[in-house]
Amino acid sequence: VLYWIGTLDYASLSLEDQIDYALFKRELNYRLKQLDFNRKRFDQAATLLPQANKLIAMAEDRRALIYADAKTSAQTLTQALKAFETIHSQLGRKDGKTTVNPIVAFRASKYLGNLREDLKDWFTFYNGYDPNFTYWAKLPYEALDKKMEAYSKFLRDEVAGAANPETIIGDPIGREALMSDLQHEMIPYTPEELIALAEKELSWCQNEMTKAAAEMGHKNWQQALEAVKQQSPLPGEQPKLVVQLADEAINYLETNNLVTVPEISKRDWRMTMLTPEYQLQAPFFLGGEDVWVAYPTDSMPQDKKLMAMRGNNKYFSRAVVHHELIPGHHLQFFYNQRYQTQRQLFGTPFWTEGWALYWEMRLYEMGFAKTPEEKIGMLFWRSHRAARILFSLSFHMGKMTPQQSIDLLVDRVGHERENAAAEVRRSFSGDYGPLYQIAYMIGGLQFRDLHKEMVTNGKMGEREFHDAVLMGGEMPVSVVRSRLKKQAPDVNLPAQWKFYDFAK
Repeated sequence: VLYWIGTLDYASLSLEDQIDYALFKRELNYRLKQLDFNRKRFDQAATLLPQANKLIAMAEDRRALIYADAKTSAQTLTQALKAFETIHSQLGRKDGKTTVNPIVAFRASKYLGNLREDLKDWFTFYNGYDPNFTYWAKLPYEALDKKMEAYSKFLRDEVAGAANPETIIGDPIGREALMSDLQHEMIPYTPEELIALAEKELSWCQNEMTKAAAEMGHKNWQQALEAVKQQSPLPGEQPKLVVQLADEAINYLETNNLVTVPEISKRDWRMTMLTPEYQLQAPFFLGGEDVWVAYPTDSMPQDKKLMAMRGNNKYFSRAVVHHELIPGHHLQFFYNQRYQTQRQLFGTPFWTEGWALYWEMRLYEMGFAKTPEEKIGMLFWRSHRAARILFSLSFHMGKMTPQQSIDLLVDRVGHERENAAAEVRRSFSGDYGPLYQIAYMIGGLQFRDLHKEMVTNGKMGEREFHDAVLMGGEMPVSVVRSRLKKQAPDVNLPAQWKFYDFAK
């Protein structure tokens, strides 16, 4: 495919086609590199997964419509069973676990879970439909599946030490991989430079919070934050507040002519209440097309109820609602489904989360937060985004542990300790890419600099600018910049745009 697109005359294409060409080439190259990267990480865990390659080959053959030989398949399953029994027994000895890296063991446990699912699909495809297959493979498959389940649990709970569901075990990728991912996202800064940026932004937030604290009559921002945390909706009242806050944000956008909010987008968002189990990883609101609300339930222990209420007080919620709904993620999804839909293939958190965080910045600048309590609520989240840069990059470079990350959120942002643990757990669980947590503030700063270049300097109107971003579809913010300036991006999409002034 790369050869074929290389035969196209890039210069002869229209601007929109040039953008798609460059983005498609970028995406293909990145996915190929990721295959190599993931293969290396699998190889690191391979000694804990004997015969895994043969089992993977069986699953891949089925997908390639190569029909399985029943007797041979049964032999492969039996060999794998014996291999897993042997390594489980060896590691189960008192001295057997000492040389195993807990992080690699945890990774191997996840691979086993995925492999079990693949084998289940493989077995279900034939079982009962082919009597000969069932005769030979049924018993070996069932025995192997049971052993893989037990061995996976052993690796996770005993070798990696993750028996407690609240345990946090991350899998750092290293500085070299971070640099590669930053280049892919067109971010022209090193991890160290981004950490310095985050320190500067966090310092600004805390200075602003100190000013707001003085307005409230408190001697420091920590006291003011504590006062804000005490102001929570009563049990059962949080959903009503969400609707009120959503309407408030929409009215502000329309009154100030900031962005086009289609009428149907105001009415087609939905609300979901997060379960107590889900709140172990998501102690605050989440969202996308809709908003998922965190708040205490009757089944929670008393201390967790109080912590959930404090962490989702009405001033914290105020910034989160417009981040998740309008003008944030819900409005993004609404436009993505209607304009340049092919660019959903090129999605990046620097566009998705960056846009929502940019609006927190823009609305703060415009005075959307009128009281010092409202300012504290918005600044808390902005501080959190800066702290995410600090702990996520430091963790992936091996310079910070999950516990140190929790302490940072408690000491320098003001999180409740269990909420901080849930945030770190969510960041390192593997559901998000290594750069996802930095994308909020870095993407927001990119959009803010682009707003200054295009709107503050008089090249576009406020509403025109925001509508153009939404109608352009998902892409790195650097490419959004090329599109708004009506300039063809460099076909290789290098990381060149310096969007942050470290001197200010």
